[in-house]
Amino acid sequence: MTGGSEEDPFTKPIGRWSVFFYGVGHMLNDITASCWFTYLLLFLTQIGLSPRDAAIVMLSGQVADGFATIFTGELIDRFGHFKIWHAAGSLLVAISFSSVFGGCLPCSILHNDSLTLETFSYSMFAAIFNIGWAATQVSHMAMVNCISLNSTSRVALASCRNAFTMVANLGLYAIALVVFGVIKAGSKEDTETQYRWIAYSSISIGCCFVIIFLMGTKEPRLRLDVKETSRVRVPWVYWFRKLLYYQVAMVYLLTRLVLNVSQAYLAFFVIDDLQMDQSAKALVPAIIYICSFVVSVLLQEIPWNGRRLKAYYTAGGVIWIFCGAAILLLPRNISFFMYAISVFIGIANALMMVTAISMQSVLIGAEVGGCAFVCGSLSFLDKMSCGLALYVLQSHQSTSPRTQLNNHQQSAYLSVTRYGLGLVPAFCSFVGVTVTFFMELGADGSLSKPLLDPLLE
Repeated sequence: MTGGSEEDPFTKPIGRWSVFFYGVGHMLNDITASCWFTYLLLFLTQIGLSPRDAAIVMLSGQVADGFATIFTGELIDRFGHFKIWHAAGSLLVAISFSSVFGGCLPCSILHNDSLTLETFSYSMFAAIFNIGWAATQVSHMAMVNCISLNSTSRVALASCRNAFTMVANLGLYAIALVVFGVIKAGSKEDTETQYRWIAYSSISIGCCFVIIFLMGTKEPRLRLDVKETSRVRVPWVYWFRKLLYYQVAMVYLLTRLVLNVSQAYLAFFVIDDLQMDQSAKALVPAIIYICSFVVSVLLQEIPWNGRRLKAYYTAGGVIWIFCGAAILLLPRNISFFMYAISVFIGIANALMMVTAISMQSVLIGAEVGGCAFVCGSLSFLDKMSCGLALYVLQSHQSTSPRTQLNNHQQSAYLSVTRYGLGLVPAFCSFVGVTVTFFMELGADGSLSKPLLDPLLE
């Protein structure tokens, strides 16, 4: 009896409302990130920037995000106050995001329409936006490990967060569908207006969920107790001496590459390579996110241990390998198969993302004094790798892919877009599954305590 009461403050399973309030806290980041990866390259090339300049804008944002995650993680580990960092980051995101998809403010002030000035302007606002995004992301991710030490509860929190990521993505495509239908892009100004309204709508919806999160979630009690117990701040070198840190970092990095690179090239692929209807640009991603949402919710009901984390991640990786092969080989005359492929992509994305995030919690365990550094350092690797990967791919992208398709049918069949959506995610999935196979996450039943309340009725 004594042992049970001693574990109550830290290992007692949490209820569904706590999971829900936590899960909605990343909605602003998720809906703006969805817009960032899905439409930024498309928007910048539509207003006249070259693919390479567009890639520079995205890379500047990713680099700023990467370094901000390290800095923010260290400060959170030192001083705590997750909710303050979350609120401050959300405020910066809300203020700056509309300028990422708006007109060139320095160009208007200086009365100069130089492409160099435009590239600089968009790069600057992209960096500011990503600094705020990083503060929100690291504080929210690290909070999981300080809300509870119960491993199944931690997976439930990650699953709920991932489920609302899918809701955010679907919300973005619904907004985009309405805006593109109401405002026709006949000029550069019309295109800027389209995306500015998408940004305004996304910010408004995301901020509503931030308020719900801040009102419904308490500052983690476990993090407060750190200052009064032996759980002091863990130095960086402690993590660098653990093999599991490098394994989890590699798996998380590869998983983010799978999701972000495939998302960035999905719209290009269905329109330019497969030449499907314009509606497919919204319908195919919608199918992916609906399937991911369903799987993420179902994953909350499973009692978790290390063996199951590895098994479910491997299942997701194998599914993505088959999907990548199908995308590489899919001919245009049976492009409707892309709808079926998108179902499996959605399932694989959820399996890989939820388990990859949960592996971070296994790595951290009870060492919550270093949780923000772990989340920040892994996010740094994620941002830098994604930024560089997209820069390299986009630098080889044709400025007029449709003309290239018509005139060079054979070379277009294995286009940069097809590589970005098929080969890169499949290869990353294969390496991720290989690394996971050699992990030692533990397989005992101590990690599989159920939630206080079922998340589904």
